[in-house]
Amino acid sequence: MIDLLRSKMRGWLAGFFLLIFGCSVGPDYQAPSSAVPTAWLEGRTYGIDSQPAELARWWTEFNDPSLNSLVERAAQSNLDLQLAEARIREARAVLGATGADLWPTLDVAGSYGRIRTSENALAAGRLAPQGGGNLEQNLFRTGFDSSWEIDVFGGTRRRIEAAEAILDASVEAWRSVLVTLLGDVAKNYIDVRGLQRRFAVAQENLKAQQETLRLTKIRFDAGIASDLEVAQAEGLAQTTAAQIPTLEMALKQTVYRLDVLLGAQPGTLWSELAREVPIPALPPQAHVGMPVELLRRRPDIRNAERQLAAATAQVGAATADLYPKFSLTGAFGLQSISASDWFTGGSRYWSIGPTISWPVFDAGKIRANIEIRNAQQEQALRYYEKSVVTALGDVESALVNYIKEQTRYRSLLAAVTANRRAVELANDLYRQGLVAFLNVLDAERALYATEDDLAQSEANMSSNLVALYKALGGGWDTR
Repeated sequence: MIDLLRSKMRGWLAGFFLLIFGCSVGPDYQAPSSAVPTAWLEGRTYGIDSQPAELARWWTEFNDPSLNSLVERAAQSNLDLQLAEARIREARAVLGATGADLWPTLDVAGSYGRIRTSENALAAGRLAPQGGGNLEQNLFRTGFDSSWEIDVFGGTRRRIEAAEAILDASVEAWRSVLVTLLGDVAKNYIDVRGLQRRFAVAQENLKAQQETLRLTKIRFDAGIASDLEVAQAEGLAQTTAAQIPTLEMALKQTVYRLDVLLGAQPGTLWSELAREVPIPALPPQAHVGMPVELLRRRPDIRNAERQLAAATAQVGAATADLYPKFSLTGAFGLQSISASDWFTGGSRYWSIGPTISWPVFDAGKIRANIEIRNAQQEQALRYYEKSVVTALGDVESALVNYIKEQTRYRSLLAAVTANRRAVELANDLYRQGLVAFLNVLDAERALYATEDDLAQSEANMSSNLVALYKALGGGWDTR
């Protein structure tokens, strides 16, 4: 007999928990599989390390203390990053509010009212007191009301699942902002050093051209040079001088951009960065890792995957609306027309009972909502697939830029050496009267152009490495 009772009790408990934690309708989420190449197309080059790598602190490879300091400060004070953090807190609160729907609600209320009953209404019902007395009375009421919608078909659990995925997605959005921020800080810092180098090149060339102008004027005064040669020398010097304000303008604007990235007032960093220092040099190797690592490192891919998980869960939440909803409701309290006996046993009231509701006709609204969620899930899947191929393309393009700019730099370095020799030869031959003054001007013009291109190329090489690490999703710890 006891065994029979135990067996029935287990059956009742199993039925109760099945009722409460029943099946969750709708599709169960499975992370999509993405085909990625085994190696980078542009990675088979000297100076590219394709072994698995962690890129959490890639900027330290430049060995520049100023860059390290700027990056660390930006990660602490950038306003876009703080905005993304607030969105994480919002998503966490939404998850808490959604999860609360699994639990019963309990309300407490109290009221007092002075009521007068209609004499005519009572007379119609043959309940009117004689003499019309006792038509007015007090009503005291207090008690608890409770309701619990039991999540039999998993609609609430699917919404919680979606909210959890949205919270994860907001974290990945924060990481995406962080990756972009660190790349922008490094690129703008390199641009500052590159502009300073170009400014120095312009000043050096202007000084040399002004010396040529001075010597040409001396030769003109001696009757050896013509007024045309003086005008040509002066024109070249003034053209070079006109480039300097443009470089100064670009330099200050870039420093101001760094101020904004650090969440500071414009001009805060000027005294810190005004002194010229070399452009951050390239490390011996660029660590790019394997293509498959991109799926777990790029925050935008991770964000898209979490958005897909949320969209899949929303399909289940919408599907649950097709099924009946079960609830338990109850009330308990005290009610009396007199304050004197309000707390006596006779003032108690209570009610409890289950309810069920099942939509019979809604003109296809629920099924249309399911179709909406299915379409949103498909959109999320296509967006994820697009994120993967876009990321692969970003890395390959960054690799091409990084590799080819180094080839360009070597050619420009040789061109600068040749143009410096050409300037020396042109000046010597001009003094001997063997070539026209135009050869000197052409040589000086070519030298300035190639030296300026060389300074830009040196900065571009470092900027391209920054772009490569940014494309790889570096800047946070994947562990």
